[in-house]
Amino acid sequence: MATIEADLTSGTVVNITNGRHTWAADEPPDMQGTDTGPTPYELLLGALAACTCITLSYYAQRKGIALTSVSTRFHYEKIHADDCEFCEDDAEGYLDAVRSEVFVEGTFTEAERKRLAEVAVRCPVHKTLEKGIVFDENVTVG
Repeated sequence: MATIEADLTSGTVVNITNGRHTWAADEPPDMQGTDTGPTPYELLLGALAACTCITLSYYAQRKGIALTSVSTRFHYEKIHADDCEFCEDDAEGYLDAVRSEVFVEGTFTEAERKRLAEVAVRCPVHKTLEKGIVFDENVTVG
């Protein structure tokens, strides 16, 4: 179980903690922010990027595969379903789209190369986002 607490400090600056670490989120100036930290969507992409790298590292360690490096690049944008090349035919309206680039270096057999590509898109955060999330919300306005 993960627990995060966040407090709006001023304007759009939010201090976030998990009890062990503290970091900030903010919006850029064109969104009335002060750009003192990544945006919420950048934090989300960061979680996905970190999870992908860690999952590949764990898998390679467990299977004795020598990785020399793993890096990722994730891009987020809102796109219209009509412009989506990889969406299902029944998609409508605007969609949240994430494009990923995963770079894995090392000396691999063809079977290892194929399996690493499969593992790269199966990290726990990716699977959570892909399945969707159930929210149990309790909002107190005092």
